[in-house]
Amino acid sequence: MYVSHLTLHDFRSYHLVDVELGPGATAFVGRNGQGKTNLVEAVDYLSRLSSHRVASEVPLVRAGAERAIVRAAVVKEGRTAVLEVELIPGKSNKGRINKSTLPRVRDLIGLVRTVVFSPDDLALVKGDPGERRRFLDDLLVLRTPRLRGTLSDLERILKQRSTLLKTAGLARRGSSGQEAALSTLDVWDQQLAEAGGELLAHRIALVELLRPLVAAAYADVARGAGRDEAGLAYRSSFDLPLHDPAAPDRAQLTEALLAELGRRRNDELDRGQCLVGPHRDDLLLSLGRTTGGPGDGTDETDAAGSLPVKGYASHGESWSFALALRLASFDLLRADGDDPILVLDDVFAELDVDRRARLAALVAGAEQVLVTAAVEDDVPSELAGARFRVAAGEVQRDDG
Repeated sequence: MYVSHLTLHDFRSYHLVDVELGPGATAFVGRNGQGKTNLVEAVDYLSRLSSHRVASEVPLVRAGAERAIVRAAVVKEGRTAVLEVELIPGKSNKGRINKSTLPRVRDLIGLVRTVVFSPDDLALVKGDPGERRRFLDDLLVLRTPRLRGTLSDLERILKQRSTLLKTAGLARRGSSGQEAALSTLDVWDQQLAEAGGELLAHRIALVELLRPLVAAAYADVARGAGRDEAGLAYRSSFDLPLHDPAAPDRAQLTEALLAELGRRRNDELDRGQCLVGPHRDDLLLSLGRTTGGPGDGTDETDAAGSLPVKGYASHGESWSFALALRLASFDLLRADGDDPILVLDDVFAELDVDRRARLAALVAGAEQVLVTAAVEDDVPSELAGARFRVAAGEVQRDDG
């Protein structure tokens, strides 16, 4: 799969730009602030209907414009389809395939699949749990697009349930409305348990699939690392009934979540917050240590002598783990049958020479690799291919 043509109307800094692309490596080179990242961001947005740079869609529409359009011709197995998304802040976005409007814009999700490497990836290791939950959920949605609906439902349920908890909590302190709030809280508990149980089942199974891929990728990018050094574990906000993590029982997870909601209800009413559910979970990242082990006096050390990456890994180890997470995502999506489009957004400038060479060698065989760089020398020779110069909103092919 690859994008053969990209057109942007009023997207970010571009009033109008058309770029002819092809399989293999393509680099967009230009000083910071010239618009090169906007190009690859548009491709990624078409894949996931969200940006790897900002949470809101408002910055994606050029200042002064009412809407933006991202259009791409996508080639898969020799057949071309034109995919388009129209972003309209404050209103419902629109999606089209070959000029035909889709019933729901989210039907575009997964038709193009991307894996993005960027300097912000360090937040996967050093950031808060929300970064790692987002990593899992983005990958889930690319593999199973209908889960975007589950995530949207869960977000709505949590918002409504939080409002009810606050109302009922105030009622316990003498305000009115407690009985009405509590009468509907059971309904929202059931909805949270059902949506949460489904998401938990998919997340846990995904972690099981990723674990060996991350371990192998870490060994590939970190000098001297073994194939069993990097570890992943799913940490839930409550004890999970897991007989087979590779095939979690959704019904059991739903029942367990519903029971935990009942057990923690008083705590939730006191604090006016949803304290139990997938929105409270984390993905634990760990590295083996030859100097660590059981009984070494470190609370965070597990039985295998591993330590959490966050707080213990060096800067280089943290980068290697972040890269391993992205490489594992690529390998998993590729195993589904199609090479995802790889986006390397100004990432080589952040890496030392050894990691730069290792990463370039690992991704050079992808069907399409889109690279952004501030200077030509940041693009490794393994990714020699088409070059575009980006300056002052203009994108020019460099045929020299």
